[in-house]
Amino acid sequence: MKFIKPSGVNGICQAPSSKSEMQRVIAAASLAKGISEILYHSLCEDSKAALRVVQGLGSHVLVKKNKIIVTGRVRHSARFLDCGESGLCLRMFAPIAALFEREIILKARGSLLKRPVSMVESGLKGCGVYCQSQHGFPPLAVKGPFSGGNIYLDGSLSSQHVSGFLLALPLVKKDSLLIVDSLQSEPYVRLTLAVMNAFGVSVDADFERGRFRIPGSQSYSAQKYEVEGDWSSASFLLVAGAIAGRVRIKNLNHRSLQADQAIVEVLKKCGAKLSFLSGSVETSKSRLLAFEYDATNAPDLFPPLTVLACFCQGTSRIRGVHRLHHKESDRAAALVDVFSQIGARIRIHGDILEVEGSKVKGGRVDSHQDHRLAMAAAVAALGSEQGVEIINHECVAKSYPKFFDDLSKLEDKP
Repeated sequence: MKFIKPSGVNGICQAPSSKSEMQRVIAAASLAKGISEILYHSLCEDSKAALRVVQGLGSHVLVKKNKIIVTGRVRHSARFLDCGESGLCLRMFAPIAALFEREIILKARGSLLKRPVSMVESGLKGCGVYCQSQHGFPPLAVKGPFSGGNIYLDGSLSSQHVSGFLLALPLVKKDSLLIVDSLQSEPYVRLTLAVMNAFGVSVDADFERGRFRIPGSQSYSAQKYEVEGDWSSASFLLVAGAIAGRVRIKNLNHRSLQADQAIVEVLKKCGAKLSFLSGSVETSKSRLLAFEYDATNAPDLFPPLTVLACFCQGTSRIRGVHRLHHKESDRAAALVDVFSQIGARIRIHGDILEVEGSKVKGGRVDSHQDHRLAMAAAVAALGSEQGVEIINHECVAKSYPKFFDDLSKLEDKP
């Protein structure tokens, strides 16, 4: 349990490494011939899960301070792969596991056991791969070989499995055409393609039509790759600066392909003071006005935007609620529960989350074992009247293990 008291913020910290990019880079390095070096600033639980999985798939991994050395597949795969609580890890590595001709079982823990994998299962079965879930949920058994060809995927619930197919298909002999219906979270797919390109693999992408032409018999080449700072995690601290003082976040790429860089756009919309320096972004407190934003392609921004909306004058509307129902929690319902408990005026109308700016009282909330809800509650506490006590706050380790340490360093101490 963690208590965050009302407080101003004033300081500088460094964004943790992007777990979205890190997991994709780990996957590409594991598929490459030779030794890759991955430079990083921090390592969260989801990224550790990806490292466990590539070790299980036959790669050698050596973790050093700020450097991971991955030697591509050097032996046969293990039968069981532990994906922890990472949805990206399980959905992305399932198509990669289909490259092997033995049955591999991708296991899950905690909240991931309740997150659907039906889109992966149907996609793999559709191209002749054996794939079996537990009534649409993990664990997931996969047995190749993966032959390629014309493949149809449903992208309406998630794009994570799309990334997995894109990563795996260049290694099959046959050329492939991947056709994705109702693709969601396009920026994350673009990030996958950028990582693949950095490791020497090409894909002809037509996002307007949802079609990806993938030449077969390609090879990944080992690389030295530096992982960017994480805009998803940084968004919480940037909101903290906008509502409670001044915060500068280092290690952020202004030209990043990460979907959650869109936080800058929303902060500008509502009138936050923003400053941009080389590799860093600074926000500071100002009069904030209500905003409207479609977060369909950046659903992880819902929690920090909900905090921001609480401190804006007027009613803010965030579209894309349908993307929240299968996260670490039913994040839509959990957001309403958590913020209602601390006195926010929040409600859902169809696909829109509405937040009326008002004083946040504070109180005790349960994180629902959702890392982004725990961080959102903590930032909201800064501008609250009484502070917020967070039950199950440890879940932040999934994406940002040092979140509470960094937040404490930013506290404006008299």
